[in-house]
Amino acid sequence: MVFVMRLVLALTAILTLFVAPGDLGNRHGERTLLSSLIFGGYMLHSLALLLAARRYRNPFWHGKLVYWIDLGWFALMVYCTGGGNSFFFPFFFFVILTASFQWGFDEGARITLGATFLLALATWLTDSNINHGHLLLRTAFVLALGYMIAYWGGMGVAQRRRLSLLRDVSRLSNPRFGVDQTIATMLTQTRDFYHASNCLLLMRDSGDDLWQLHSSGMPGGRSTLSRLPEGAAAPLLVFAPQALAQYSAPLHPRLPRTLESRQRVPGDTRWQPLAPEHVEQLIDLLDASSFVSAPLPLRKGEGRIYVVSEKHRFSRVDAVFLQQLAAQVFPVIENIVLLDRLASDAAFRERQKIARDLHDTTIQPYIGLRHGISAVRQSLQSDHPVSAELDKLLDMTTQVISDMRQFTRNVRQGAAQTEAELLVALRRQAQQVQEFYDIQITIQAEEGLAISDRLAAEVFQIVNEGMHNIRKHTRARSGSISLSNADGQLRIRIDNDTPEGPSAPFLPGSLAERTAALGGNIAIDCDTPGHTTVSIAIPV
Repeated sequence: MVFVMRLVLALTAILTLFVAPGDLGNRHGERTLLSSLIFGGYMLHSLALLLAARRYRNPFWHGKLVYWIDLGWFALMVYCTGGGNSFFFPFFFFVILTASFQWGFDEGARITLGATFLLALATWLTDSNINHGHLLLRTAFVLALGYMIAYWGGMGVAQRRRLSLLRDVSRLSNPRFGVDQTIATMLTQTRDFYHASNCLLLMRDSGDDLWQLHSSGMPGGRSTLSRLPEGAAAPLLVFAPQALAQYSAPLHPRLPRTLESRQRVPGDTRWQPLAPEHVEQLIDLLDASSFVSAPLPLRKGEGRIYVVSEKHRFSRVDAVFLQQLAAQVFPVIENIVLLDRLASDAAFRERQKIARDLHDTTIQPYIGLRHGISAVRQSLQSDHPVSAELDKLLDMTTQVISDMRQFTRNVRQGAAQTEAELLVALRRQAQQVQEFYDIQITIQAEEGLAISDRLAAEVFQIVNEGMHNIRKHTRARSGSISLSNADGQLRIRIDNDTPEGPSAPFLPGSLAERTAALGGNIAIDCDTPGHTTVSIAIPV
């Protein structure tokens, strides 16, 4: 629509030039020729932009530079059609409107200042006998109306961004990943929305002695969780329990009056100033030049959220929206906690049943099998040809029984499987595959890989199934498995060599089912000579 309207303006301008050239201040042939060239050039410019935007979908055609080029064209139009008396100075509002409602207040304000300067410059260059009153009136009109347009355009852009954030944080994360993952995602989205350097969440349940401190300011955008005693959390709790707070350091040491430090308590519509020494320790702790803070609307507990920036100055409006954001998100988080507890209780009872079934139906037969193999082995001489194979089979059975007993204990106790434990378990499985089947499989994981305990159990099964598929369905003697996080997804890559040649297209059914249950996708690459790759992406 913007490109079409630009072309409509260009066509209207050039038609006006030919219909009534005398009314536009073109009384001399030289000025008429210049006007024709400028108006014709702008029409070709507008047509080229429209065709390029429709054909190539290039982001440049929607960029800020295009609007500044428009300002230059409009200034030339004003210059060649009478300066301050030109009928084309309202064209500047087209640029101010489009820039403001697309890029917000800051860009709209810059365009407004640029339009005012160019209008004054074109008027001054056109006529040495300037009507200063007329020029002042027109420039003041462009400046005032342009500011209003930029303000309302910025409000529109801000509202769209806020609605987008509220929509994103209201979406429930996969319950399989737990409440900590939901909080980490919310903090990251909030930090990015405010263009902040960190977002902190301090909270605890009514019956807990320790505070939970979530932070999203780690390198790479990672979130951390730590537990603090009352004394360590005290500097973050200097405000009244339900108070909003906003702080911005002075713009310059010589401008101490630009410091802003205020809070607003419930029931009071006015913000009250805070003494700088009241937040001095907090500022040193956060190492920030500006922050906003809001209380958490928890039914059973208390807490506070902070958005911290080293460069950006926050306003009281930012603090109010942070409170609205918390009111939108934390009832959802509390519901996730409740559902998580219900699911944990149900899972505990199910684990007890599964552990009993494993012991009775799986481990006991393996124990009987081991006793039978041991009896056969003892009945043979040590130099019997089968003795070595029986010893190997006996060791394998003993190892399987030990692993199954450990697995049963973990199932019964519900032991959390952290990232380090996951990698240890996977490498142990890879070592067993090498010992029993002479297949070398390496396990790799990127540094700082974040996997929740619930997801780790699923990843273990997926990778274990991948190693089983390499052993069962290929003649490969080596393979590799890598784990990484990228673009909000856990990526699992399973590679193996293909000495038998390129494999036919296939889809591992068990891996596909497990991946689909986690909301992920799977891709198979059989085209690389000598290798087959299974790529799995799971949203986290």
